[in-house]
Amino acid sequence: MIKKIVLGLVFTAVTLFGAQVHWAKDYKSGIAEAQKENKPVLFIISRDTCKYCILLDKTTLKDERVAKALNRDFVAIRSWINEGDYIPREIAQNTPGLPGIWFLYSDGTPMFRPLLGYVQKDNFLKALAIVKTEFDKKNKRDKK
Repeated sequence: MIKKIVLGLVFTAVTLFGAQVHWAKDYKSGIAEAQKENKPVLFIISRDTCKYCILLDKTTLKDERVAKALNRDFVAIRSWINEGDYIPREIAQNTPGLPGIWFLYSDGTPMFRPLLGYVQKDNFLKALAIVKTEFDKKNKRDKK
């Protein structure tokens, strides 16, 4: 009976609060982790008063499938403009809106231009799959 109650509480918590993306502590430690694990980077620039940043957080990034894919295949980094978090100059200068969603190689080099604004979960999952495929192709080319 206790197992059923615990499982019910866990299920309720996941349902209420959504899945959790494992965020790197900061940009530099996230890049170091990506290099060590040979993974692409999801780098999001946000501001806590940005309505589209909040919407992305409350929906897309709480989706269980999105969180699972990110935690398995990417290193996720988030920088907050209003908190003065580090943002590489090249990326900051080329992010005209928020949220700025960048996909980077593990050394911090941008793979594509940024996605700007809110992205629905299904489109976000498609983007993650494209980025992962391109990252793996580049790794194969580099090993030859």
